[in-house]
Amino acid sequence: MHRTIPLPADDQLPRDIREALAKLPPANVFRMMANAPASFHGFLQLARSILMQSEFDPRKREIAVLRVAHVTRSSYEWTQHVRVALQLGVTQQEIDRIGVDGAVQGLDEEGLLLCRVAEEITRDIRLSDEALEAIITRYGVRQATELILCCSYFNMLSRFLESTRVALEAAPVF
Repeated sequence: MHRTIPLPADDQLPRDIREALAKLPPANVFRMMANAPASFHGFLQLARSILMQSEFDPRKREIAVLRVAHVTRSSYEWTQHVRVALQLGVTQQEIDRIGVDGAVQGLDEEGLLLCRVAEEITRDIRLSDEALEAIITRYGVRQATELILCCSYFNMLSRFLESTRVALEAAPVF
């Protein structure tokens, strides 16, 4: 038997969280986070800041997110973000190249840099001096910081998703 943390029912949640969930796509990631009510609103605020308020280009962000999802083996994160990436113009061929074991190949220079950053943060925790210099040079301080924060956030999220064993929804929600 495989143990999972159950998704909470509405009647188990505080009113403010029920109301917030009603305004969101019916994604299991949100409902699972509701099991930690003290963190729920902060989690949503951080997610919104990264996904909707960052200056960092969303298409480039999704390349990095997909590499984090692949390296962490987060099938939920991978599946959801493949959908988002396709909507933002990442091609299926690029996605296939991002989702490989070993070194990513066949992307343009920027795509390879994004995958390198995502992988170094995921595997090594600390970004190498060379990769840090490359993203500061390419994106400037603000967007380099946003990219690092994005990769760090999706590492946290993949660990949360995998450890709680969040199941993929039956139908796409994003």
